[in-house]
Amino acid sequence: MKTRINKNPQPASRDHNTRLTLCAKTVSFNSVKSKEGLTEASRLIAMLAELMRLKAVPRMGWLLRGVRDVESVAAHSFGVAFIAMLLADRAKARGMRVDIERVLRMALLHDLTEARTGDLPNTIKQYFESANLKAADERVAKEMLNNLGITGEAYLGLLRDYEHRASLEARLVKAADKLDLLLQASEYEKGGARNLQEFWESAEEDFARLELEDLIEDLVTVLKERRHHSAV
Repeated sequence: MKTRINKNPQPASRDHNTRLTLCAKTVSFNSVKSKEGLTEASRLIAMLAELMRLKAVPRMGWLLRGVRDVESVAAHSFGVAFIAMLLADRAKARGMRVDIERVLRMALLHDLTEARTGDLPNTIKQYFESANLKAADERVAKEMLNNLGITGEAYLGLLRDYEHRASLEARLVKAADKLDLLLQASEYEKGGARNLQEFWESAEEDFARLELEDLIEDLVTVLKERRHHSAV
């Protein structure tokens, strides 16, 4: 069998790869350059590599109260995302208008900046003005999301919404954040941890601010009952 030779081969592009489909020609990510010369893929991987730190960043509040082998920020974020999904579905089943995709995105992003700042417990935050802390967090978020263009701006908007608790979605994520805290506290107490009572004492006030009593009150009640039975 003879092999046909193309006498007019097209020069291979060094800047990008393409493929033809029945409908369109698409260009791979490495053809999309940023102003700094980085490809879109490079910028995404750079950000993801930074986020990997959250898998190792410990939740400091537990450490300061004598708990060992504490959860990471990433583990906490997973818990918040799952609980937020369940709360959003619960809200929707009760006739509330909720954007579940927005809830999940916000839950995954809510502790993003701790990849740079670490988890700052309240014992540290009390020595700084709240406005200064918020401004610093905003600056970190902007820097981390700056290279993502329009997508980064959308993520920043979600973080701002979460900070202000203006929307139902933001309040659901904050409720999930608190529920995850109590569930984790309960697990540590089962393992013998002490000095965690303050988390339970502050929970009622925190939940009251969210105005979601009809949605989460029974869940908190069951959590407290389980804790009581475990202590007996």
